[in-house]
Order: sequence, then structure tokens, then C-alpha cells
Amino acid sequence: MNILGISAFYHDSAACLIRDGDIIAAAQEERFTRKKHDAGFPHNSIQYCLKQAQLDPEHIDNVVFYEKPFMKFERLLETYLAFAPRGFTSFFKAMPIWIKDKLFQKSVLIKELKKTLNQKVNWNEKLLFSEHHLSHAASAFYPSPYKSAAVLTLDGVGEWTTTSFALGKDNDLKVIKEIHFPHSIGLLYSAFTYYTGFKVNSGEYKVMGLAPYGKPIYADLIKEKILHILEDGSFKLDMSYFDFATGLTMTNNKFNNLFGGPPRKPEAELTQREMDLAASVQKVTEEIVVKIAKNLALVTGERNLCLAGGVALNCVANGILLREKIFDNIWIQPAAGDAGGALGAALSVWYLHYNQNRKISSLRDSMQGSFLGPEFNDIEIEQQLKSCGAKFKKYSEEQLIDNVANALANKKAIGWMQGRMEFGPRALGGRSIIADPRSPTMQKQLNLKVKYRESFRPFAPSVLREDVNEWFEHNSDSPYMLLVADVKKDKRRVMTEKEKALFGIEKLNIPRSTVPAVTHVDYSARIQTVHLDTNSRYYELISKFKEKTDCPIIVNTSFNVRGEPIVCTPKDAFKCFMGTELDVLAIGNYLLIKDHQDNLLKQKYEKSYELD
Repeated sequence: MNILGISAFYHDSAACLIRDGDIIAAAQEERFTRKKHDAGFPHNSIQYCLKQAQLDPEHIDNVVFYEKPFMKFERLLETYLAFAPRGFTSFFKAMPIWIKDKLFQKSVLIKELKKTLNQKVNWNEKLLFSEHHLSHAASAFYPSPYKSAAVLTLDGVGEWTTTSFALGKDNDLKVIKEIHFPHSIGLLYSAFTYYTGFKVNSGEYKVMGLAPYGKPIYADLIKEKILHILEDGSFKLDMSYFDFATGLTMTNNKFNNLFGGPPRKPEAELTQREMDLAASVQKVTEEIVVKIAKNLALVTGERNLCLAGGVALNCVANGILLREKIFDNIWIQPAAGDAGGALGAALSVWYLHYNQNRKISSLRDSMQGSFLGPEFNDIEIEQQLKSCGAKFKKYSEEQLIDNVANALANKKAIGWMQGRMEFGPRALGGRSIIADPRSPTMQKQLNLKVKYRESFRPFAPSVLREDVNEWFEHNSDSPYMLLVADVKKDKRRVMTEKEKALFGIEKLNIPRSTVPAVTHVDYSARIQTVHLDTNSRYYELISKFKEKTDCPIIVNTSFNVRGEPIVCTPKDAFKCFMGTELDVLAIGNYLLIKDHQDNLLKQKYEKSYELD
């Protein structure tokens, strides 16, 4: 049986295909359209999934949408009525869009399916709808390696739910408690994302990265004035400080007055206030997550926890949750945001609608390392590179790995495109920019000269699984870069008193360990453990780098520049390579050296990024 899951029309639209419960393919639409967080119908993602499965459209048994549009419309309408007459402007703008498109989403979906797949198939008979948080919960539990588990989902808002607690056993999954809109830890975090000058639904991870530069001096004020937290972790927002329920912004003047002024303008200089605000909302989020988890463990008696929803991408909170040892085991869906809803929707139909026996992977999980996207063979790589005017050389796998490991050891910045593309927001060694973590200047160089993004942003270490505990205060699997842990004390550099007295961004240029490029200002690192069975070539590369340098770690960041999705095709990779200060590009067995490329071509691509 073939089930196609779809998420769309809000942000990060995606498609996923499962066959008899096995995950065959999954991808986000943004990777094909090159429009970051693309919310449109996932035409390209669907076509890719069918191509990967070698499936004709008429052999799709069900298409399932990840949420229920009528319930979402009900929430919107009831919210406006509850807050009336506040929010009339927002209501006036939103209603025509809902009445024209979103309220009749079933007919829109059928129309788009016909356009994408087949006009003659009766999609109305095949179309099903899941619920937003059930889709998240299903994406968390069913691919996990646990026979039973407590399931926690946290995000901004689905139809009504912002937080849900569920219990998964075998093929059954039951939601046991919910917190409803407008009370949302995801929207609270987004409010501070907006207030500190970053973009909502994409800048939250910047707030998390900024937090260690500040002190949580506003945490008590947040809990005293705008957020009431109970012992079981449930919470309630004072909506008089917010405008997201009915307005056009996240916060209002009352919020601004409480925290000492208007929101930071995007691209304005970051001040200590923004750093302290980031530290404060991060600390409050961690407190809520820990309290909820403690209560969930108490209520369910489960020793395993599964997480999904946008807040589950907060790897700092996840790391604290792991260290608190509330649960014996934690598994987090790598595509925890709305894109992963496509996967959860498909799985929920297979296990709940059709009541099929559950398959539990004998490995870490059934996500296949999250390498579920497109890959390209030698013929396709050569054709695309030649069409771009690239100069390249083909090597054996052993030669390629040796050459790239040498380039890493020589402090080169490298674009690494290998195998299937990752599903989810993290590059995991399929579409990565990699570098030497021992370099004290690499973090700043990659941020400013390659990624074209804020200098404070940290980078993650990809480390061989067997070596992780030697370098970090961590000794479990973290294949999806969703857990933060501290660098081991014997790898840290002792700070001088003068260095300890530095504030804010001044801390950035002080090396903190023997691997400074992946060590954040608080000695933490967002760890990715690399495993031979899910990404053998990446594993072999790091092993070769270790052989040459005695360091089993490399810098890993997503292969893209600021404002652009992660690369998908060889053409995307070449454009990014030529338009930035990357030194080397490895695609499959093909190696490209920047100095060997046409200088006029380099200028062309650099100019295209300036125009973008």
C-alpha cells in the first residue's frame, strides 16, 4: 500500500511517500523551488517521491493532508470573536484569503493533485486529513526504536493545539492532554524572535544561538508578568502583552514598555539587551520543557520519550532534558517542524486508519539517517557540471576522501554533496559545508565569507560515534544534531581574567577549546554523531581526517548561504561554491578546486548573490 503525506500552505511544505509502512522518500519543496520555507503546494516534492518509488500516480492508495483546515478556520473565527473589537484590521485582511482558498482547501488539494499527478484519478476518494499535532506525534513515535513511549509535541499552533502529550504503544497512539491557543511556548519564543529583530518561523534558532552571549536577567520578569507556569509545566500567557492572536505583529506597546523599548529593527546592531532577552526566553523555555517532561513521566510511567514540533528543534533544551535523566531514552524527529507533518500524517493513516502492525527498526530508528531526498548518479553530475562550465576531475572514492581530508587539514572550506539529501532543516553530511574545527578563525571565516550571516552563529561538530565521549560530556547517539552538550574539561582552554570579563560579541574571538570552531562561548556544542551504517562516505572522511590529524571531528554547517535553502542539485552546489569563498567542492566522486575555475564565471556567480 502506497500512502502520500503532504504538508503545505503555512511554511515548509513537504511530501513523503511510505510503502507498507516503510519510508521511501521525503523532501521539502523549498529545495526544488529555491524559495526558503516555501509554503506552496509541494508539486516538485511529490513528483520526486513518486520517481524515487518508481510509482505511477494511479497506484497511490491514499493522500493525507497533515492537518484539518476547517478546525483551523474555526480557531481563527473564534479568536477574532473573543478579542473583538480588537484585531479588526487583521480580520479584514485574513478573511478574504480564507474564504477564497483556505476554507475550501479540500477542493484546492484535489485541483493541485490533478495538476501535479493525474487528471483522471478520483483524488476525492483517496484524500484523507490528519490533525496537526497528531501528525507531529506520529512522526515522533512511529519511526522511533521504542515499543512504547511518552510523546511530547510543542510548536506555535496547529488547529487549536499548541502542546500535546500522547502515549504510544505498538501501533496505537493516543493524545492524553493538550494545551490550546493562544497559550503557546512556540509563539512566546517567536514573540521574542520578532522583538529581537529576527524573522518569525525562521529566526528562532538565531535566538537560541545568541542566548549564551547574554544573561537571563529578564527570566523572572517574563514569569512574573507575561507567563504563568504551573508545577506540571502547563502554562498560560497574559495576552495583553501580545498581538499575535488578532494583530499584525507578535508583540504590542505594553510588551515593548515592559522590556525597555521598541523591537530591534532587522539588521540593526545587536546590543546586550537582545542577548539578555535571548538568554531569558531560552531559560524559561528550558524550565517549561523540563517540568512538562517530569509530569509526563509521572503520569505515563514510560521510560522513553519522543519529541516533535518546532520547539523540539531547540537542541539546547533537548540537551538539558537528556541530562536531567527524567527518561532513560529520548528520540527526536529530525524533521520536527511542519515539513515532518507530511511524514507523520502518512504514518498515522497506515497505523491508525488501517490498524497495521508496527515495524520497529533494529537500528537506531527507521529514518535511514534522514537521508530521504534526491541523489544524483555520475552521468547526472557530469551533465550538470558541464552545463555550468565547471572544471572538475573524477576520482575513486578512496582518492576523493584522501584529497578532501588533506584539504580539511590544510584549513580549506569545502562544499560536500554526497548521496541522498537530508529531510529536515539540518545538514547531516549529505549537503554540508565542512572544515577543520581546530582553526581559531574558521567560525568567523565561514560565517562572514561563506555563509554571509551573523558572526555570532555557532557551528556544529560532526564526530565519530565511538569518539564522542572522549571530546564531549555526552555518550549517546545524536545522529540528527538535536542535542547540545559541553566540551570535555580536558579539551577546554583556560580563560584569563581579562577574557572572562568580556561582554557580548566581544567573547566571540576568544578560542575556548582545542576545537574552537565548534565550541560555543559557553563551552557547548551541537553534536552530530556519525555512523557507518547511515552515511559510510562521511564516516570514512572523518576517519581519514582523524588518521591525519588525530582529531575525529569536523565542522559541519548546511550547504547554503543566508536566505537560501540548502542545495539540492549539483547545479545548486556549483552556484554556491562559485558565489562564496569556498575553496573546494566534492560532489560524488568529482572534485572541483576554486583556483582552477574560470575567473569570469566566479565573478558572475558572486554578482548573482549580490543581486539576490
